[in-house]
Amino acid sequence: MRRMTLMLMTILVLALSLAAPAQAEPKTTITFAEVGWDSIRFHNAVAGTIAEAVFGYTWEEISGSTPITSEALMSGDIDVHMEMWTDNIATYDEDIAAGRMQELAINFDDNFQGLYVPRYVIEGDSERGIEPIAPDLKTVEDLKKYASIFPDPEDPGKGRIFGGLPGWEVTTILEKKVQYYGLDEMYNYVLPGSDAAMSAAFISAWDKGEPIVAYYWEPTWLLGMYDFVLLEDAPYNSETYMEGETAFPATTVTICVSNDFKASNPEFCEFLSKYRSSSALTSEGLAHMQETGDDYISTAKWFLKQHDDFIDQWLTADQAAKLRAAL
Repeated sequence: MRRMTLMLMTILVLALSLAAPAQAEPKTTITFAEVGWDSIRFHNAVAGTIAEAVFGYTWEEISGSTPITSEALMSGDIDVHMEMWTDNIATYDEDIAAGRMQELAINFDDNFQGLYVPRYVIEGDSERGIEPIAPDLKTVEDLKKYASIFPDPEDPGKGRIFGGLPGWEVTTILEKKVQYYGLDEMYNYVLPGSDAAMSAAFISAWDKGEPIVAYYWEPTWLLGMYDFVLLEDAPYNSETYMEGETAFPATTVTICVSNDFKASNPEFCEFLSKYRSSSALTSEGLAHMQETGDDYISTAKWFLKQHDDFIDQWLTADQAAKLRAAL
């Protein structure tokens, strides 16, 4: 009888163990998405530094396009995505609602893009001996009055506006914007051949104290290092901005994790849920890296020291003390 009871108990335990859902094991290495731009590498380094110093993880990055890394996150091949540019993922809302991945926080939502000019064009720069030459320039439409100060060296009778890169959707929208405001009558719309050429045009103008009007976006190291002003436009309208009639929308950039990672790594996910930066702060970090030649890890540590208050906002008291000791 005792033997039969033991056998029945053994069978019951086995049955229950087979029926119970498998518990996800906590990870020891975190895999971050890396989609090819500096800002996500910077945020990966900040979060990765904290992962190592506070939580004892190692970490790595997997490179791929936005669609590929999004799919990898939903399949569990990637654990953390620090920059989900939600407007660039057609199925984002559907994927979140369906529980295919988990949104933990908004990283930043103050990222802007459009036509920029150096601040000294509008306000001057007394330290460099530069007088303001377009003090009333505030909007894209105001450019009508100032074509002569942005001359096209290859067509001196017209001004020059630098657009986006070939193949970018924004490049087509900007061309429509130039036409919508009638700027094509007095400006040539010129496309730089590469991001490097675009940056070089900005820096060359800045170093010489010369006017330039050109497309750029945030967050970037360039706008973290140099003081450029975004020209105002009509308030964003989802129905007309594609025709160039309004300002570009700011995109909400979120932090997402895979379902398995959230289930098995609750403490790290709690930290990520409190993570919040801004476009300006991101540009600041990228500018530091550009100025000093520091790598992403060194820049992340510098950033955390510079913004010590974030440590207390993101972490518990014990975790914060652990991180500070490691920096």
